[in-house]
Amino acid sequence: MEAIRILGTGSYVPPKKLTNFDLEAMGLETSDEWIAQRTGVRERRVADPDVNTSDLAYEASVKALDVAGMTSRDLDLIIVGTITPDTCCPACANWLQAKLDAPQAVTFDVTAACSGFIFGLNVATQYLTTGACNNALVVGAEIMTRTLNWKDRSTCILWGDGAGAAILDRGQGDHQLLSTHVHTDGANGQDLLLPGGGSRTTPISHESVDKGLHHLNMIEANASFRVAVRHFVESIKEAADFNRVAIEEIDWFIPHQANLRMFQSMAKTLKIPMEKFYVTLDRYGNISSASCAIAFDEAIRDKSIKEGDLVCLPVFGGGLTWGSALVKW
Repeated sequence: MEAIRILGTGSYVPPKKLTNFDLEAMGLETSDEWIAQRTGVRERRVADPDVNTSDLAYEASVKALDVAGMTSRDLDLIIVGTITPDTCCPACANWLQAKLDAPQAVTFDVTAACSGFIFGLNVATQYLTTGACNNALVVGAEIMTRTLNWKDRSTCILWGDGAGAAILDRGQGDHQLLSTHVHTDGANGQDLLLPGGGSRTTPISHESVDKGLHHLNMIEANASFRVAVRHFVESIKEAADFNRVAIEEIDWFIPHQANLRMFQSMAKTLKIPMEKFYVTLDRYGNISSASCAIAFDEAIRDKSIKEGDLVCLPVFGGGLTWGSALVKW
């Protein structure tokens, strides 16, 4: 298979912080200790009301372009992984294309919930290896805080807003994307569900709003936890086996930032030291498709990831969706 390189990465989170103490002050029956112990989240970022998902994607993309030494006019393909696009139509990627001033690029969204960034990398790889494009910008971007019922303690404590981006092309050398692996299970997709906004509830009505159909719902949280851990572990093993490396040879694990207890369970199952997990969950919460993209970029920028490191990015999300990528930096 043709070699794929990562030319540059970028990320962006809004400046506004919402801490666990702020949630307490809002009257939510919780505490910083309760949230931190059960999830690992201590604060999350919240986009201002006049900021759209494509705005966050734009900021991350500009940073990635700068690292890659490219301009937006060099891009052939733009893929955005998101479940919170600016509009249902056109795609978030189309809005991003306009803001970047990249009319030559083909643009579309990928909807794979928290796995969106890895699914985007997987799709971009197909375009690159077939020669359909020479380079691609892949972005994971979300404004999850606008999907929440702020009275529902089981969900609103988890989520935040932000975007992460990567630029790929074909070629040998450093920073190789060795492989991507993606899977879905539509039969069990109702366990993490955003029911409103689609054809089931169109047109949107007072009734659908009153029923909370436009809020993110998490059903069978404990069962979802176990399923997520199992698929995280499977995805790591799949990436390692495909590339014929031992799991202990992998230097960094940068999972979708869902829950610290999940990381601990993964580490225990695979006998991986927790020090190998790069965690942004405490500062940003769960940003769905953007989480591992942001964490990957931050790990590169703060020099945690060093030249030659093997980095595994396992993901799991609603749909159900899961997968992984393995990078040799």
